[in-house]
Amino acid sequence: MKVAIVMGSKSDYPKLEEGINFLKKYEVEVVVRILSAHRTPKELVSFIESIDGEVDVIIAAAGKAAHLPGVIAASTLIPVVGLPIKSSTMDGMDSLLSMVQMPKGIPVATVTIDSGLNAALMVMQIMSIKYPKLKENLKSYRAEMAQKVLDDDKSINQ
Repeated sequence: MKVAIVMGSKSDYPKLEEGINFLKKYEVEVVVRILSAHRTPKELVSFIESIDGEVDVIIAAAGKAAHLPGVIAASTLIPVVGLPIKSSTMDGMDSLLSMVQMPKGIPVATVTIDSGLNAALMVMQIMSIKYPKLKENLKSYRAEMAQKVLDDDKSINQ
């Protein structure tokens, strides 16, 4: 069980940290890289080629023009989950639209702006097809979320 996480800039890391910790909690191996679709394209493609057959899913986080997930998706058949990062302009909508408007034939699954946790959950759901243990972990996680809501409800209705 292995996930690659690629971000275009070190400043994106805080948005990914919760998801990285979540994956590690459930014993998913994580490799994290900072590679840019625009500034280090050769290194990016080389990395993507080097992980073929080793990685189950890729999370690609990027802000502004956010071409990183699309470039990665065009370079591999490994599923890519795009994580749009809120930038100083357009509140992350530019990033979101760059990811969800991929041309026919090169899909990028895309999650909530700035939600590294949702990206981690999506890759775990994808990998749970191959790894039944992850499906059980996700069931437990959802049960914990439900219980927290029920506990909160009970606490205000006493």
